[in-house]
This record gives sequence, structure tokens and C-alpha cells, in this order.
Amino acid sequence: MPRPAQPLLSPASIVAAALAIIDAEGLEAFSLKRLARDMEVQAPSLYHHFPDKASILEEVARAIVLETPRPRRRDPEDWIEYLVTQSLNFRRTVLRHANAAPVLLQFMPREVLAPVYEVSARLLADAGVPTHLQVLVLDALDRFTLGAALTEAMKRPGTRREIFPHVDPAEEPAMARAMAANRLTPESLWAESIRTFLRGIVDVE
Repeated sequence: MPRPAQPLLSPASIVAAALAIIDAEGLEAFSLKRLARDMEVQAPSLYHHFPDKASILEEVARAIVLETPRPRRRDPEDWIEYLVTQSLNFRRTVLRHANAAPVLLQFMPREVLAPVYEVSARLLADAGVPTHLQVLVLDALDRFTLGAALTEAMKRPGTRREIFPHVDPAEEPAMARAMAANRLTPESLWAESIRTFLRGIVDVE
């Protein structure tokens, strides 16, 4: 039998297949046995590339983070919108892989984000944001974005567009009025929340 033109398995193909299972059926459906079956190989073949299930999930988390597009335009005059776009892009990526939210919680690859932080820090410096405030901006934005995106991803799919569900007008009339007056979608509400936080940074002494 002629030798295959390319290997049947590669780290990238294994990670892609693992993510496909998680996306389609949830993390509970993922196992090495299931992965091997879907890839039409024997489970021991996977160990040539990964020592265990956790190492595959680590790479799944890395792949999701690397999938996030980075804003191309870096204008110091428009640094707030650059960071808002960056936050929204990550939010959208997480929600595309909502079933993988627990993987990101456990295996968030911080080292992958180091170049992103460097670019953002340079932009903040060019925009005139004081050096002693730059870590405040980057750390808070990271926590806000990651926390909000993962919290939303872990909601049931049918409830992700509900900002404050289960508001009873009879019991919570003030909240009911506020909800009725809101015209922002969850995504635009998130974007405006980030803008509000970043605008306030310039007022910090």
C-alpha cells in the first residue's frame, strides 16, 4: 500500500476535531475515545501528539484565543475605539465557541495574549495615557472582557439576548421602566460599558 501523502494525524487536526465536538455537543461529549472515533483512528494514536486529554484542551483554548481578530487600525487619537473593538472581537469569538467556555476558564493561555498587551500598551503611551495608569487599563479591560464573555457564553442559548431576565413589573417597577427604556442590544451595551470605563480613565489622577 502506498504511503499517505500526509500524516493522518497532526496536532492541528486533533485540536480542530476536538473543538468541533465541543462546539457541536458540549464539553461533556468530548473524550479521547470519542475524538479517536471521529477521526477514524485508534485512541493510542492520539498519544503520539498529546500526552493526555488536558493537553488537548489547553490547545483548544489557545486556538480559540488565536482565532480572535485584532483591530488593524491603531490611531492614538482613537485609542478608545481600538480597545472597544478588541474587546468586542474577543466577545464574539467566545460566543462562537460558547460550549468551550469552561475550557477557557480552566486553560486560558495568558502567554498568547502577551503580544496583544504590548501593542495595547504602546498605543496607550502614544495616546498620552500616563504610564502609571496603563496596567490599570489593560488589567481591568482583560478582566471585564473575559468575565463578561464567559458569563454570557455559559448562559443557555435562548437567554443570551436577555440582559436582566425575570423582571417582574409588579415587584420591580423601577427595573421594568429601565428595561423598557433601554435601546441597546447586549453587544452594543457591552461596547458602551467599555467606552464609559475608558473615558473615565482620563479623569483619574
